[in-house]
Amino acid sequence: MGNERGTDVAGWDGLEFGEAVGERLRHVRREGLSMNRAAPDGILVGLIDVSDQLPYRPDLPQAVLEAVIDHPDRKVRGHFAEHRGATLRFSRTGTRPCARLTADQWSRLVLAEPDSRRRYWLAVTALEDTARLTEEAYEALASAGADAAREEAASLPGLPERLLRALARDPAPTVRAAVCGAAWAELDDEVRARLAADRAEAVRTAVALARHEEVPVTAELFDALADRYGLVETRRLERDLAARLCAEGAPSVRRSLAENPYLDPFLVSVLAVDPDAGVRLAVSVRPGLTEEQRADLLEGLELDGVRRPVPWVEALHEDPEAMRRLSTSVHPVLRGSVATARRLPTDVVERLARDEDRVVRLFLAERCDDAPADMLLEVWNWWTGSLSTPNRPYGHPNFPRRDLLRHAEDPHRRLRQLALDDPDSTAALVERFSRDEDEEVRARAATDPRLSARSAARLLDDPDPHVRGLAAQHPRLPVPDLVRLLGDEETARAAARNPALPEWAMWRMLD
Repeated sequence: MGNERGTDVAGWDGLEFGEAVGERLRHVRREGLSMNRAAPDGILVGLIDVSDQLPYRPDLPQAVLEAVIDHPDRKVRGHFAEHRGATLRFSRTGTRPCARLTADQWSRLVLAEPDSRRRYWLAVTALEDTARLTEEAYEALASAGADAAREEAASLPGLPERLLRALARDPAPTVRAAVCGAAWAELDDEVRARLAADRAEAVRTAVALARHEEVPVTAELFDALADRYGLVETRRLERDLAARLCAEGAPSVRRSLAENPYLDPFLVSVLAVDPDAGVRLAVSVRPGLTEEQRADLLEGLELDGVRRPVPWVEALHEDPEAMRRLSTSVHPVLRGSVATARRLPTDVVERLARDEDRVVRLFLAERCDDAPADMLLEVWNWWTGSLSTPNRPYGHPNFPRRDLLRHAEDPHRRLRQLALDDPDSTAALVERFSRDEDEEVRARAATDPRLSARSAARLLDDPDPHVRGLAAQHPRLPVPDLVRLLGDEETARAAARNPALPEWAMWRMLD
């Protein structure tokens, strides 16, 4: 069965399992084991029912993914899918590897879920990971018994044309209205005409909103809607309505209006002198402004908050000339939006790598595969990585890996530890860094496979808890020390992640 002891029992006799230890100790061991990179597929499959941490692991083998998808307990499948979605969102930039589920695998999760709301949620999560679902999954979603479930299904991207046409004839007006809002561009003239003449006012209203580029949203229609301010940013509005919102709307409404791509130039100029700084900032990143206008708008604005790429700049990422033009903009937010492109012309990269705004350089380090080594090293001095890009700049493919021994004596801890990455570095340097005055440098030494067994054991008593945890996972850690750590609730989680743990011991922990 795979849980029999092999020949590697020397020193392990003192390790107790099962009823001989408390439930809390068994639990923390299993949680650590779920993150052990040396754990075989069978162990990980066995942990599905008992580990809360396993769904967070991004590199799950396909055998484990299949076992979860086929699991009979919907709570287990749902828990996995929930955390899988979070892991995927963090891995979207491609900087945190994540084993992807196929359209077929996601569809099987969707089809196995009996609750229509949960089924829709699973479908949304699946479509964040893959372009579409299987025909069978779409069919099940579009034919749900509850009107609300079919309404949600109508909003899903990738619905086959035959299902869209069927939902456009659905007996529930809310479903027909949802089709107008989500898929108007995909409907043919015959279906559009029928929906425009629908007997239900909700459907005709949805048609009017969907056709806003042909016929702007009127004040009468706008005022009649219960949920209307989501339209301010995205729909073409009748000029008198836009002028009214510009004059009377709350600051949040005016900020949305300032982002509306259809806004009249005169109203843009009115919002450009708005008393609210957020409104002026939204105006300053609109397309079509001159650099002089942007410079005037930037005066007095604070850009210290969270910055996000501007969507219209992102849409131009594949246009080299647009990237060249925008990379010279006076506006740091636009230059930063250029820097988030995955690939950029060489001259644009060189320009942004020297940008005076360090957020621009940070975006280049995190998102652009062409970011240069010297800039990555500079960013490494002050940036440790975000949730969305946890291993950049250090994990960037262009991050320097040679000529790093020159940093071995550097007073800056972040540069000093890089000396261990140099191919000419030695085990003696690892030992020296394991005694460094800075805990970050000692932590780096604790992960180096050249660290001696004696030093790994010594670092178990390090004053920094992070260093102690890393030392517990070092494969050279002496067996008696590892056994002792596995017997303590406070240290067993880290120790169970040690790749030197024998497979027979893993099976005993699982049992």
